[in-house]
Amino acid sequence: MIEKVNPSHPDKVADRIAGAIVDLAYATEENPKIAVEVLIGHGVCHAIIETTASLDKADICRAIHRIAGEMVCDVNIVSQDKHLSDNQADGFRCGDNGIFKGMPLTEEHKELSAIARRIYNAYPYDGKYIMDGIRLILCQSNAPKSELASLYPGAEINPLGDWTGGTDVDTGATNRKLGSDMADSVTGGGLHGKDLSKADVSVNIYAFLKAQETGRPVQLACAIGDDTVDGRPYAEIVEIAKKYIYSVGGFEKFAEWGLF
Repeated sequence: MIEKVNPSHPDKVADRIAGAIVDLAYATEENPKIAVEVLIGHGVCHAIIETTASLDKADICRAIHRIAGEMVCDVNIVSQDKHLSDNQADGFRCGDNGIFKGMPLTEEHKELSAIARRIYNAYPYDGKYIMDGIRLILCQSNAPKSELASLYPGAEINPLGDWTGGTDVDTGATNRKLGSDMADSVTGGGLHGKDLSKADVSVNIYAFLKAQETGRPVQLACAIGDDTVDGRPYAEIVEIAKKYIYSVGGFEKFAEWGLF
């Protein structure tokens, strides 16, 4: 059983904006420290940003408008706490406490992910999809039901009828669709809106990738300040996560679909 939402779902719009802001921070510093929370809906985007990087609000608003369209930008930038920044002064250490789980993807997960991408390529609007065994539920805005039915006979399509979706209909918040991003690997930490020193980003990605490679569940824990996780220097785990994120095009692109 799995749910997948597409990049135009309001929660994913919030994740994408947060990712774009992290990309801006990495464009100004090699290893910035940043945490971003985004709440968007009904013509307004609120962004709270804690960072070491020097960011221009105009650049942030341009990213918001590019991703979400014209709306009011309420942007609050503050310096990251000095104690948190000093934690990384002598090299990469875990930027937060956490437990992390990597789970191998099932064939059901992979199939629904492919269906979601296929539908979104044809209808790039707000949508969410569920697969539960033989039951397939497709909720896709701005798409004729008859066309989806011809592509997926037997699917339950827009059970309450046609809908428009998007941030004029619903609100979105950062890291609210982790099941869509991580499948069965979800634990407490969110993937989006944070720099690579944060274990919520790097250890989550590392655990997920290790589970796919080994075909076995991976469970890890770390404390803030740890310099080793899973028997590896934390700097190596950060580098693995960095290579993965940049292989998909950066933090904003990573936020579109998450890990699968």
